[in-house]
Formats: sequence, C-alpha cells, structure tokens
Amino acid sequence: MKIGVLALQGAFAEHIAVLKRLNVDVVPVRLPHQLEELDGLIIPGGESTTITKLMVNYNLAHKISELAKKNFPIFGTCAGMIVIASGVANGKIEPIGAMAIKVKRNAFGRQVDSFETELAIPALGKKPFVGVFIRAPLIESVGKEVKVLAKLPDGTIVAARQDKLLVCAFHPELTDDLRFHQYFLDIISGKR
Repeated sequence: MKIGVLALQGAFAEHIAVLKRLNVDVVPVRLPHQLEELDGLIIPGGESTTITKLMVNYNLAHKISELAKKNFPIFGTCAGMIVIASGVANGKIEPIGAMAIKVKRNAFGRQVDSFETELAIPALGKKPFVGVFIRAPLIESVGKEVKVLAKLPDGTIVAARQDKLLVCAFHPELTDDLRFHQYFLDIISGKR
C-alpha cells in the first residue's frame, strides 16, 4: 500500500512518521504527478488558508478534487478537514467540496485554547481515543451520506466518514495511538 501525505505546510512529517510505524510506503506530495499510483492521501492539519492557496498554486486542488469524485480515499485532519469540506462557515477558504460537511474554522478559539480530551469512537473500539485539538474546526452540519464517528460531550461533531473520505477535527498524528490511521488503511483495503 502506498499513501501520499500532502506536504505543502502543516503536520505532514508527523503523519509520515505514523505511517512508517504502520509499515506503509509513504510519499510526500508536493506536485500533481506525485498523486499517481497512490492508494490514498492524507491532508494534514496546518493553516487552512495557506494549504488551500498552495494547492491552487501547485495545481493540486483540481487534481485532488477529481480524485475525490472518483471515490479515492482521502483522510483530512484539522485543516485537512476544512480543505475536504463542501462549505466553510467562516473565512475566505475555497474547499475542494469533496465531502458533504459544513465546517467552522477555529471553532474552539485561539492557540491558547487548545486542549486534549478522551473521545468515544466506536469504529476504533471500546478504548477512548485522545483527541488533540489545536485551533481546531468543528463540523456544523453533515449530509445524509455522512456517518458521524465522534462527538464531544456537548454534541459537537469532530469526526466523520463519507464512503472513502475520512475527517477529524483533531490531530491523531500527535498521539502514540495508531488506531485512526489504521482505520483509514482499513477503509482503503476494504476491511471497513
């Protein structure tokens, strides 16, 4: 299995390290030709405005959007979730519109308002998953084809799946828990 990690800005090195721990062939993606022959793509957290502008500048936005329309597996974390969304409630972001979710950027406040919390994610098993929220977005609404995977205790949606698209508002790559990445690999292989 060969997974690409969009390596324009943000936490791409951390995702690459997790995938290597899972013994997966990893390709840092910076140019359109690097998307060829991949089995899946991770769009990491970072600064969503910067990532979307760089995707356009490097001719990646249209190519990734086209792949998503063909049911290509994409996993977006934090800013990556914003990039994949069909709509953004605040900010001047042009998401690729791949997933039927509307998101709100920086929903929990500034950097100093970052937090960690245990999340119940039944798709990952009974053990709670620690969500690391750093200037995190949230999912305001989902389309009927979207399955909600995790919510905060107040009902705020923080992880979802639509066929082979997977998103979360937090940073699973900043924990030692490999289950969320393994879940994405299982989606790709057809186990989930």
